[in-house]
Amino acid sequence: MRALEMAETADLDLVEVAPNAVPPVCKIMDFGKFQYEKQRRERKAKKAQKVVEVKQVRLNPSTDDYHLGFKMDDARKWLVEGNKVRFSIRFRGRQNLHTEIGLNRLIRIAEEMKDVSSIEQNATLEGNTMTMTLAPLS
Repeated sequence: MRALEMAETADLDLVEVAPNAVPPVCKIMDFGKFQYEKQRRERKAKKAQKVVEVKQVRLNPSTDDYHLGFKMDDARKWLVEGNKVRFSIRFRGRQNLHTEIGLNRLIRIAEEMKDVSSIEQNATLEGNTMTMTLAPLS
């Protein structure tokens, strides 16, 4: 009651700052200014956040080394920028009988990229697609 009277005489608001504390903490301040400062802090924190994107490189088991080189160059650039890269190999028809070809290719890609990345998710076969995710080194 005394705090409310003090706030009224100062022409300010009584704001509960920490409701979970025992006893609850209140301050005498301008509530509009308090809200504005809180929003500013939240906006600034959101701006400072780093959003990690997952880029995708699609291959098939018969992609030759020449074209794979271009895709790996792109992936290396994305990893250096701080993004994650998901390599996916899609098997079609009789290629499903030789999934070890795709697994060997993904293992080779991971070996060649180990200077800029680490394996976040090992190669897994889901349906007719084998995927592996690489994360940038921190």
